Amino acid sequence: MAKEFVSDVKKIRERARKHIEQGAVTAGYKADRETVVKILNEALATEIVCILRYRRHHFMAEGLQAGPVADEFLLHANEEQGHADQIATRIVQLGGEPNFSPEGLATRSHAEYVEGDSLTDMIKEDLVAERIAIDSYGDMIRYLGSDDPTTRSMLEGILAMEEEHADDLAGLLAKMDK
Repeated sequence: MAKEFVSDVKKIRERARKHIEQGAVTAGYKADRETVVKILNEALATEIVCILRYRRHHFMAEGLQAGPVADEFLLHANEEQGHADQIATRIVQLGGEPNFSPEGLATRSHAEYVEGDSLTDMIKEDLVAERIAIDSYGDMIRYLGSDDPTTRSMLEGILAMEEEHADDLAGLLAKMDK
């Protein structure tokens, strides 16, 4: 027996007219907005630290295998920038302010900024950071559950790309070891 969908359109219309200054956040929003904005600002800091680390690695890559690896670092930096932009946009949609301040950036970030001395070290540090991001985004997604499906969906998309980055880096590392 199929579950029937019934929605009280009149009530939805009435609720939509209340508190219109809150934009996308309606009375049906179930998550704790302050907490969601806080964890999204941590995710934003993590992405910024990753962008900076990847860009440094792009410019510092040296050696016979440096060309394709440096290109991969730059690609990942640009994709991380896209993640940061998505997260900042969502923070604003939720009525928060994205924290781009360099002050305290490293302490807000889940990932660390480690420069690495060699191409192999750089790849390893980026892989560690991606693994941290994978675990962090998984925790955020589980926390949100069904309380904020929009943020959850955004984070799931970012998580999928972080997993792809980790796979790319593990492949590069395997090539370096040969």
